[in-house]
Amino acid sequence: MHLNFDWTVTQVIWTLTFAALLVLLVVLLGRERYKRFKMFSIGLVLLTFRMLALRLLYQKMAPLGMYEIFIPLALLSGIVGVLVVVEMARRAFDGLERRTWLLGTLAVVAVGAAVVGFWGTWPAWKTVSAGTTLAVLGLIQVVAQKTDLLVNVITVELMVLVLLFGRRYKAAWRSHVQAILIGLSAVSIGEMLRDGILQLVLWKSPPHNQAEYQSVIDFGDKLSSTNQILFLVVVVWWIARLWVDEPGGGVSTPVGIEPAAVGTNDEE
Repeated sequence: MHLNFDWTVTQVIWTLTFAALLVLLVVLLGRERYKRFKMFSIGLVLLTFRMLALRLLYQKMAPLGMYEIFIPLALLSGIVGVLVVVEMARRAFDGLERRTWLLGTLAVVAVGAAVVGFWGTWPAWKTVSAGTTLAVLGLIQVVAQKTDLLVNVITVELMVLVLLFGRRYKAAWRSHVQAILIGLSAVSIGEMLRDGILQLVLWKSPPHNQAEYQSVIDFGDKLSSTNQILFLVVVVWWIARLWVDEPGGGVSTPVGIEPAAVGTNDEE
């Protein structure tokens, strides 16, 4: 019997990533990590929903209908991303003085805002203020993209701060906070490198015809595939790290076993 699976590399990566996300959500629930990382868990649920919805609706709806669904979802994901960074910062630097916290937050956000302001192009005001449905969606898309960029920059900044000062607070090596931030920063760096490389290519060799334009698109697709593989590796990393208890955190009670039953054999 001959089995023929006409799966592309993109489909294989999508399937593995979706399955890994489901496993990660099971780990967060089963090991009760979601109680400490609520926004991180919500962000993963939203990402999983977006992946599934896009898979089911792609090329089955009119383009405008797709835009009306997924562009607002992209903005919502960006907002959740901001809240995830705030959650990670609070967990990593719990106990930090309020004044130091405020000054550090202002400095980190200022750097992120500067990068967002100078990175990439901004659409003309006439384009986003036209008042049409496409103009509104275009404005929402720009805000979503800039929010994602801000999240990426702040995530990398936070990771640097955790590496420098985390052990003084609650983000020491092998802690869950640091494990999550390592993954988030790796994804953020990958996304910024992808966008930066594409901008550099367009700046050095702007396309002059359809063939050159298609070549840039194909190159961008390859970079995106590389980032998808990176994200898959990160999800597997999160599964492994969040399954294991933090050093010094005690042993988690297995699901279905009463706490009083643990260690009863020692009394015999």
